[in-house]
Amino acid sequence: MKEVYMQLALNLALIAMKKDEVPVGCVIVKDDKIISKAYNTRNKTQNATNHAEIIAIKKACKKLKSWRLDNAEIYVTLEPCPMCAGAIANARIKKCIFGAYDKTSSSNLTKNIFEDKRLNHKVICEGGVCQDECSKLLTSFFQNKRKS
Repeated sequence: MKEVYMQLALNLALIAMKKDEVPVGCVIVKDDKIISKAYNTRNKTQNATNHAEIIAIKKACKKLKSWRLDNAEIYVTLEPCPMCAGAIANARIKKCIFGAYDKTSSSNLTKNIFEDKRLNHKVICEGGVCQDECSKLLTSFFQNKRKS
């Protein structure tokens, strides 16, 4: 099922790319049901915090009427940044599955945040799901940006 949810996240990333947003898509699943999905909208909204993960977490919290997303899993096409990793941990999401590793971050940064002793909640982290497809989408987007 991991690949199925990641493919949905990739479809959302493609929507973001068509809207000239960094192509990152995100799906949150609980009890084998999709409870929210989102893609980056930073450019459209001119809001630095509108990463796919943050938007999806807000939608999931609203839907469940709780800030605690216990036993939920988040699928995202790119390794979460520190802001998103903090939000994932604070929302008590059980597992984070991502596709492409962020080439610009230090090694294991996301995992280190999830395992930090100062947090009450630990997030299980798995990277590299549909990695090639996720990486190619991002690489293609940024190559096209540099050309124009």
